[in-house]
Amino acid sequence: MSPADEVRAVFRDAGVRGWLHARPVSGDGPHHSDRDVDAGAHAPVVMASVYKLFVLVAYCREVDAGTVDPREPVVVPVPRTPGLTGISALVDPVTMSWRDLVTSMVTASDNAAADVVHSRVGRDRVAALPTELGLPGTRIRGGTDEVFADLLADTGTDDVAAAFGVLADNDVPVEVRALSPVYGSATTAADVTALLALLWRGELASEASTAFARRLLGAQIWPHRLRAGFPAPTQVAGKTGTVGAVRNDVGVVTYPGEHPVAVAVFTHSARSDTTVPRADAAIGAAARVAVHALRAPAL
Repeated sequence: MSPADEVRAVFRDAGVRGWLHARPVSGDGPHHSDRDVDAGAHAPVVMASVYKLFVLVAYCREVDAGTVDPREPVVVPVPRTPGLTGISALVDPVTMSWRDLVTSMVTASDNAAADVVHSRVGRDRVAALPTELGLPGTRIRGGTDEVFADLLADTGTDDVAAAFGVLADNDVPVEVRALSPVYGSATTAADVTALLALLWRGELASEASTAFARRLLGAQIWPHRLRAGFPAPTQVAGKTGTVGAVRNDVGVVTYPGEHPVAVAVFTHSARSDTTVPRADAAIGAAARVAVHALRAPAL
């Protein structure tokens, strides 16, 4: 059985539709640039919070250009974009630096921080990044605030918590734009691994900004998806994405003494429950199959 077939079997056993791509980060040598694992890698998928990777890249470039001072204090007022983590979960105005807002955006997937940073670096600028970087399967339309506005309209609710309650009810069929790649932000697994490889090789930002981005992605607080597929000595740096039945995780996996491998896993579970442990576990299991097929010693 090929690695791609093994990945599909993992998705099937978990009761999810899944799409995966993995590629070595190194672009040189016959053992790296011509190898990958493709399980629906070019199909359009819902990004959810994976879009924050593009906001991170845009922020790093603005810092490099001198148009954003990472230490500048920023007052984030209320109301702001809701969420369960970061300043989204707080009830009072917050003052933070730009770099601390970005840290919360990436490590905790902070929706409010993401929308503030997204607006600062320029939503048009972020939307233009996929074309600029040669990622034809990716489009970014707005931020989390706009996704939530559509979610309220589609579910007929007055607040985000109620909207997610509707999404979690398997007995209430709801057509929601946030769960379809036809609307809003979308990408492909192959585009995301290409972005991660460019970032990891230092081709998107300065050495200092690249180190900053890699450090944040390595500090993500969610260990139950991609991270769960690999043993403790392995370094896993990445970004999750979740909305309703959509559960994603993308990142770079590095075994000690080996070349890093970029892997992107996107899933849509059969059930819409708030917690679907088998779907989360499938992300790590599928990633492990793909990464193991591409492991190679560092020269």
